[in-house]
Amino acid sequence: MQVKNRMQLSFPSLSQNESFARQAVAAFALQVGDWTLVELDEIMTAVSEAVTNAIIHAYDDEIGEVRIHASILQGDGIEIVVEDDGIGIEDVAQAMEPMFTTKSQQERTGMGFSFMESFMHELTVTSAPQQGTSVRMVKWLTTRPDTQV
Repeated sequence: MQVKNRMQLSFPSLSQNESFARQAVAAFALQVGDWTLVELDEIMTAVSEAVTNAIIHAYDDEIGEVRIHASILQGDGIEIVVEDDGIGIEDVAQAMEPMFTTKSQQERTGMGFSFMESFMHELTVTSAPQQGTSVRMVKWLTTRPDTQV
């Protein structure tokens, strides 16, 4: 995939930074073209879920670093990678199962990866214990019936 533009963010794993991250990525995504409000909201929600996972799960009540790399792709798409250097995920397949959570006492629903998967065209999660986690998401601008000739 050829990259037309890219940006990076790095911030402490504080809950107040989740809103900043989703807004920053949404503003960057506008370079792609005419996203519908629904598509833009899907991007923002997916980013929010990935960042929230890093904040809640990666550092076990300690403050760590969350990084976002976003790229505008040739062909009208956006690639977003959310990374942390936290405790990692022992079993990624299990963690991606709907309703699975390690934080049920904190009223976590275990739906974050499911939302990311349904809102984005591609989702790849790479992680290992004590190695951190990388969540890669891609969304393509879709052709709309009202714009076809």
